[in-house]
Amino acid sequence: MEKKQLDWANIGFNYIQTEQRYVSNYKDGAWDKGGLTTEANVVINECAGVLQYSQSCFEGLKAHTQVNGDIVMFRPDVNAQRMVDSAKRLEIPPFPPERFLEAVDAVVKANAEYVPPYGSGASLYIRPYIFGSNPVIGVKPADEFQFRVFVTPVGPYFKGGAKPITIKISDFDRAAPRGTGNVKAGLNYAMSLHAVVAAHDEGFAENLYLDCATRTKVEETGGANIIFITKDGKLVTPKSESILPSITKRSIFYVAENILGIEIEERDVYLSEVKDFAECGLCGTAAVICPVGKIYDHGTDICFPAGMEKMGEVTQKLYDTLTGIQMGTIGAPEGWIRKVC
Repeated sequence: MEKKQLDWANIGFNYIQTEQRYVSNYKDGAWDKGGLTTEANVVINECAGVLQYSQSCFEGLKAHTQVNGDIVMFRPDVNAQRMVDSAKRLEIPPFPPERFLEAVDAVVKANAEYVPPYGSGASLYIRPYIFGSNPVIGVKPADEFQFRVFVTPVGPYFKGGAKPITIKISDFDRAAPRGTGNVKAGLNYAMSLHAVVAAHDEGFAENLYLDCATRTKVEETGGANIIFITKDGKLVTPKSESILPSITKRSIFYVAENILGIEIEERDVYLSEVKDFAECGLCGTAAVICPVGKIYDHGTDICFPAGMEKMGEVTQKLYDTLTGIQMGTIGAPEGWIRKVC
């Protein structure tokens, strides 16, 4: 099978319309059979629940071309379960995990020519999502929903790829305790848009949010979890009920502890101690691991010894191991790789 003739090295993290996507509708208490369609546009009523009260959730995962030519996905079963958790929190009927896997399989296979070639540095981003589709004017959950999956080839999430970025401490709050910060709700991201635009206007790549109760503890950025490496080589990450449980971070934990022999610690991370870490990185499906060289805190730069030129040594080992598993150059833990074709 020939790949599409795209400039794979320079496509950026942007939407490129592909040939087919998956659609299933929920009505009268059940999801219909669903199937592939070439229609990329969504037509809904002006009073649809998603438009009035933002009742929606989504997932993000990737397909890769491995070194042997296989097209695979990385841990899609975990995405399927996280989407169930998000749906339940938002009063959305969960899409069955086994059908989730069948749907993403079908869409990736139908658009296989858009999966970037091995070694290109690009991947096929997979976006499953559910939204309330019937008219809702009173504040209540919708009665009908649509589940869709589309794919688009993408390059690195941050400009410059794996080059260290500078982020800033945000004056805004991302999520409240006992709120929806730990589910992948569209409304969480809408709330972050003003803050991220302001950060970009000021020359920063992202915002780092603190806990809204005390504003003394680090939580996560607008689109990724954060990890730190101590000067003695330990992996530390914030623990909070309002942080989205990143599948990439969970995978990094396993890689660190079971493959690289790195001690891990998930705990409260106070802003006051960030200056004492040796390395810092953002992790998520889109970014994988992006090194952070500097954090700007209201006139003060927190600079990490790893610097602004390249990933720190430990972060690089984590990145190389995780991407090696995804690309098939390193053996994967059981169940992590799902072959599509």
